[in-house]
Amino acid sequence: MNYLNRISKVYNSAERVFFDDNSKFILMSDCHRGDGSWSDSFSRNRNIFFAALSHYYKEGYTYIEIGDGDELWENRSFQNIVDQHRDAFWIMKEFYDKDRFYMIYGNHDMVKKKEKFTEENLYQYFRQRDGKIIALFKDIKVHEGIVLKHRDDGTEIVLLHGHQVDFLNSDMWKIARFLVRYFWKPLENFGVNDVTRTAKNYEKKNEMAKKLMEWAVKENKIIIAGHNHKPMLDSDNMVPYFNDGSCVHPRCITGLEISEGNIQLVKWSVKARDTGELLIGRDILAGPVKIKNYINNNFILTHNN
Repeated sequence: MNYLNRISKVYNSAERVFFDDNSKFILMSDCHRGDGSWSDSFSRNRNIFFAALSHYYKEGYTYIEIGDGDELWENRSFQNIVDQHRDAFWIMKEFYDKDRFYMIYGNHDMVKKKEKFTEENLYQYFRQRDGKIIALFKDIKVHEGIVLKHRDDGTEIVLLHGHQVDFLNSDMWKIARFLVRYFWKPLENFGVNDVTRTAKNYEKKNEMAKKLMEWAVKENKIIIAGHNHKPMLDSDNMVPYFNDGSCVHPRCITGLEISEGNIQLVKWSVKARDTGELLIGRDILAGPVKIKNYINNNFILTHNN
């Protein structure tokens, strides 16, 4: 199956979530929550992530995690991940209990597509400190894709992780997981980067983005993805492809906000006041722009896009 058909398959089978100009979403991906070891890239940004989600929870946003939320290639135990990042799972549960949380799986947490894994790991977890079973995301459905559909004008936004256009990370994901778990993870502990990963290979980043763009232009849909860790919002050329970046940038996390019919790319990071105090704050990297402007805009995909 070629990548265009693979994306179409995700689109056709995806749950439709209706929204309007009063709806508010925060889209993030590629948290890669790990076990707290040296290779756990999320650990350095865990406080930033918690502060950002706390803000969005208070402001009435719905949180959609677009894949690779948990690092289940390097780690076999989901329980260990929950234990290490209890604050993150606590705030996500707050969203879920208010029906304001959707989870999409990526290549690094592909096992979430199995109902048995989801029931055994995401519905509840064993809290080691007091030996209790604690409810987590009871009856959650983990999606391959979601389509946000505007109630008034029918604009559709396709949300998927993006690994579907990457042969190694889709069709051959078990082989890629083996290489990461038993070869690259030990080397990563010594500072060696895994050059096979899309997020660490600039050519693969651009190739993935262009393939998703090709489908978006062909089908006149908007696509939002993660996977390559490269934030993307082009408000000049009105490219109908967005990327929320990741939560494992060296000094920040990025995401896409949708509200009042607009979309914007934001960054959360640690800032310093003039007094020397540190705080976690938000910056707008691109936008806001009207979502509907990206539909029927006659964008032409060229070799350089």
